[in-house]
Amino acid sequence: MFSSSVADAPLIREPLHAPVAHLIRGGVVEGIHYGSVVVLGTDGKVDFQLGDIEAAFYPRSALKPVQAVAMVRAGLPLDGELLSLTAASHSGEERHLAGTRRILELAALTEDQLRNVPDLPFDPVVRDTWVREGRPPSRLAQNCSGKHAAMLYTCVLNDWPLEGYLDPAHPLQQAIAEIVEDLTGQRIARITVDGCGAPLFSVSLHGLARAAARVTTAAVGTPEARVADAMRAHTEMASGSGRDVAALMRAVPGLLAKDGFEGVQVAALPDGRAVAVKIADGANRARVPVAAAALARAGVDPAVLAEFRGEALLGGGRPVGCVRPARSLDPVVVKACA
Repeated sequence: MFSSSVADAPLIREPLHAPVAHLIRGGVVEGIHYGSVVVLGTDGKVDFQLGDIEAAFYPRSALKPVQAVAMVRAGLPLDGELLSLTAASHSGEERHLAGTRRILELAALTEDQLRNVPDLPFDPVVRDTWVREGRPPSRLAQNCSGKHAAMLYTCVLNDWPLEGYLDPAHPLQQAIAEIVEDLTGQRIARITVDGCGAPLFSVSLHGLARAAARVTTAAVGTPEARVADAMRAHTEMASGSGRDVAALMRAVPGLLAKDGFEGVQVAALPDGRAVAVKIADGANRARVPVAAAALARAGVDPAVLAEFRGEALLGGGRPVGCVRPARSLDPVVVKACA
C-alpha cells in the first residue's frame, strides 16, 4: 500500500498556514485560527490538503505512538494498558502513576532514574487535588512518565546505558529516530528537546499522517499493530478520564488518535485513511473541531463526530457563538452561531 522509501527531510521554512477555524460571536467572525490539515485516502495519497503540509514542524506528543513502536521493535515486551501508557500524554491520575511504577518495577528501576521534568498532573481536577494536599511536582505525575519508564526498560533489555538515555546520540534515541524516518517516509529535518526532556524530531504534517496510517494498517502481531491495539483498547491510559482524544477513539470504531501540545492532532483508521492537523497558534479549542472536520472529509459519518464540533463561546454565561471549521475545510452549510 505504501512505499518504504525514505525521502529527503522536509524544508525548514515559515509554514504557509491557511485559515482553518473561525470564532463566531453573535454572527460575526471575531477571530481566525490559522493552521494546516492533510487527509490521506486508503491508497496513502493526499485526498485533501489545506495550508502547508510539507514544511518541517514538530509533532510534539502526536509522535508518541511511533516512539512506542520503535521501543517494541527494540524488544519492549509490554502490551495492553502498559503499552498504551508508553504512548501516552497522560493526565496524572492514580492509574497512570501506578502503571508507570509497574513498568519501572519490571525493569528493576526506581522513579529516581527517570529524567523527565517533575510536574503536577495535567488534569486540572487532579492537579487541584494535589495542590490542596500539598503534594509537590513529581516525575511520575508528569504526563510523559510512561514513555520515559518504557525508554529506561528498553535500555535495560538491550544493555544500553541508562545514563544519557535522552541524548540524541544514545543508542535508544538512534533506534527511535530510525523508526521515525521509516514510518514517516522522510528524513528528520531537525532534532530539539521536547517539554519532557526527550529528543523531539521534526518531520512534516504529511509525514506524521503517513506514519499513523502505517501503524494502523500493519499486520496483526507486528509492533505497529500492538501499539495501535493497546491504545484503542485502553484509551484512557493513553490520555485520561474526560480527555477528548479518548472520547474520539471511543466514538469512531477502529480509530487511533493522538494529540500533541501546540495544536497537533493525528488520527488514522485501520484501512489507512488518516488525518493530521496543526493549529498555528497552538489553540486547543480549534484542534478538536478541525480534526473532526478532517475526519468527516476522510469519510467518517459526521453524525458520529457531532460532539466534537467545537466548544461554545459564552457571553454573560450563556452561549453566544462557537468555534467552527473554516468553509474551505467544511463546505457543509452549518447553522450560523447565535
